[in-house]
Amino acid sequence: MEALLQFLGNIPWWGYLLIILVLLIVRDISQKKHTIVHNFPLVGHLRYFIESIGPEFRQYIVANNREELPFNRRQRSWIYASSKKENNFQGFGTDQDMYSAGYNFIKPAMLPYKLPSGHPNIANPYICPSAKVIGEYHKRKNPYLPKSIINISGMSFGSLSAPAIESLNVGANKFGCYHNTGEGGVSAYHKKGADVVVNIGTAYFGVRDDNGNFVMEKLIKLCQDNPAIKMIELKLSQGAKPGKGGVLPASKLTQELADIRHVPMGKDIISPASHSAFSNIREMVDFIEQMADATGLPVGIKSAVGKLEMWEELADIMKKTGKGPDFINIDGGEGGTGAAPPSFADHVSLPFVYAFSSVYRIFQKRDLNDKITFMGAGKLGLPDKAVMAFAMGVDVINVAREAMISIGCIQAQVCHNNRCPTGVATQNKWLQSGIDPTLKSERLYNYMKTMTKEILEICHAAGYEHPCQFMMDDVDVAMGDNNRTQSLRTTYQYQKTPVKFEGFQKLLDNPYLGGKGSH
Repeated sequence: MEALLQFLGNIPWWGYLLIILVLLIVRDISQKKHTIVHNFPLVGHLRYFIESIGPEFRQYIVANNREELPFNRRQRSWIYASSKKENNFQGFGTDQDMYSAGYNFIKPAMLPYKLPSGHPNIANPYICPSAKVIGEYHKRKNPYLPKSIINISGMSFGSLSAPAIESLNVGANKFGCYHNTGEGGVSAYHKKGADVVVNIGTAYFGVRDDNGNFVMEKLIKLCQDNPAIKMIELKLSQGAKPGKGGVLPASKLTQELADIRHVPMGKDIISPASHSAFSNIREMVDFIEQMADATGLPVGIKSAVGKLEMWEELADIMKKTGKGPDFINIDGGEGGTGAAPPSFADHVSLPFVYAFSSVYRIFQKRDLNDKITFMGAGKLGLPDKAVMAFAMGVDVINVAREAMISIGCIQAQVCHNNRCPTGVATQNKWLQSGIDPTLKSERLYNYMKTMTKEILEICHAAGYEHPCQFMMDDVDVAMGDNNRTQSLRTTYQYQKTPVKFEGFQKLLDNPYLGGKGSH
């Protein structure tokens, strides 16, 4: 033994390295799982390493400012700079091809809107309530007027980490927008002061029994115990994977999550594809009315869009009975923050502009649009996209990935494997530890302020006081095939129903602003 130790002690450091390399080569050649590594020992490992950092490599070195998807570098840089209160301007003009097909042009007025003396936006350029009271038409007990036209879309605790949810809620409270829980239920991190919209999906997390069935008594108690809950959103489907329930991989499931969702530990949590509480449109309307009557809150639906027959049926029932959802949230097929099969994320459901225009026309034909608040989601968290959506008939914008970017997401696109490097979309405690909710909530607050301010500035440039005043003739679309432009009205074959608007001060004085108990 002593001789062996002496021999080993005489081996230089590079000798140990050589021994390790030889052992690795023997191991690589012996295994049959990876052909590349077997045929090219040691060197073959580089292939998997480079593949693992491929998205980041392309993001920072290969792709240009406007090339990446879902969000290109220019878009992300604007969000980052806005959230950090840094310079978010650009110099030397646009670097976009303004003649490319689908390019949007917002039409400015010859003379912009001038804020009159005493206008609320003079003292505070960041406030902009929605122009529609949600739940007023259906005479809900507690109607709700959102304090902001820009709000946080449904992202569940589980899909996102605890400090990320807390950062969003604290920032939302400071800014004055609502925070949608996503279908994972209400957690302690959703109770930091912001208005809350409870999202109820097909698994009824947090309001279910042991068999996954909906329990009304649990929903009533949840709303009674949490006065911050202002609305209920019944999720039929989402843009990233319509017709397929949400997925929380077992690797991301903690005991805390299991308790909140009322699910067992140790296996993937996959929501059913459809609801068990109803099986057709008429039963869905009845279910909505039951929840609204029991809680006193406005109830709406969230859905991706494809076939339109059931939308026609829903509109007919609402026209005939005067019952149905208080709001309709259209989620574009380009949306998605969590895990989804590529075939669904890439091909199932319509993108926002086609989805929203199709549904909006259906309700417009039945004179229902002034009775419903329309919400939109799917890459609308940038000022130009938001203005386009308002011109098409959207009343409220919901942002998800843009909010994630504002609190540090780098678009690593690993939300599905619990290895999010920024700690935003992971349950890994070490990775989460890098998020400081005090700092990150301020970043969200800054992004929301800047987003709202720029939308209002575009409004004023177009001659309007509020985004609800945008009409479809205010935005043109470039038609690349014949080198000309045409309005949204011509492109999508309808004109938006005008929204009743009597001025900012009327909105700020509305007793339903922020819901019951906010004044």
